Amino acid sequence: MFGALTAVVALLSVTACVNDESHLDVAPISVDVAEQPPLAALVPVPVAERGVLRVGTNPPYQPNEFKNKDGRIVGFDIDLFTAIGQVLGLRLQFLESDFDKIIPAIQSGTYDAGISSFTDTAEREKQVDFVTYYRAGVQWVQRAGDDVDPDHACGLKVGVQSTTVEDTDEVPAKSDVCVAAGEPPIDKQKFDAQDQAVTALLLGKIDAFSADSPVSAYAVKKTAKIGEDLELVGPIYDAAPYGIPVPKGSPLAPAIQRAMQYLIDHGHYRTIAEHWGVEAGMIETSKINGAME
Repeated sequence: MFGALTAVVALLSVTACVNDESHLDVAPISVDVAEQPPLAALVPVPVAERGVLRVGTNPPYQPNEFKNKDGRIVGFDIDLFTAIGQVLGLRLQFLESDFDKIIPAIQSGTYDAGISSFTDTAEREKQVDFVTYYRAGVQWVQRAGDDVDPDHACGLKVGVQSTTVEDTDEVPAKSDVCVAAGEPPIDKQKFDAQDQAVTALLLGKIDAFSADSPVSAYAVKKTAKIGEDLELVGPIYDAAPYGIPVPKGSPLAPAIQRAMQYLIDHGHYRTIAEHWGVEAGMIETSKINGAME
């Protein structure tokens, strides 16, 4: 009974800790308009006339996109795209959505773009174009002291966020190896949001979770602050670029890519990445459709 009560208290503490990130809000960057190339001219006329870029995102996925205690969407991705908007002379409207609905909404014209830790894959490039802005891999997390081997997790319960690469590709591939060896498959547990997977691990409902490397590192860091011990386990797998999805063939892609490269070249990108502690995955060159990097 005491253990259950402790777990509930820990759960409430994690929720409060994760959502209270107002102190991490980064001030808008200072873009020198006099030195700025005329990138705003690249923005499609309908978007330029509206002055607002409608962007789909799926919080919570700390530290990339999540809500602070006031319910405002914050994070590395949010700050970075806001800075891109500054370079292009646009205001960003971040619209909360289920992860798997963002790309269809971009295709239908409901959103102009998305930013939600999307891994730029060849399969996704058939649906939308991507502008790369980061490089991340897959990293597993376990409770401290457990003995989970991501390369031999047969029969274990492993949490993933629904429709992420971990859900659609990485964990199923590891499970297939188990089955081929005559061992039980991985019991993949799907969650609508990443913080649900963190909570499930803390409560002992799953043996581990698999997520993008910056997300896993941040979860370990945040839970340590409230006395809950999680730890990274195994190597970082399958490093690949994150990309901003836009409609296929849209002139938004080169506009955003040029703005992103401007931020890289002028140091604003590093400032934002270091602010959120994700500088390990920084890139030097932004590309359109970089799945084959």
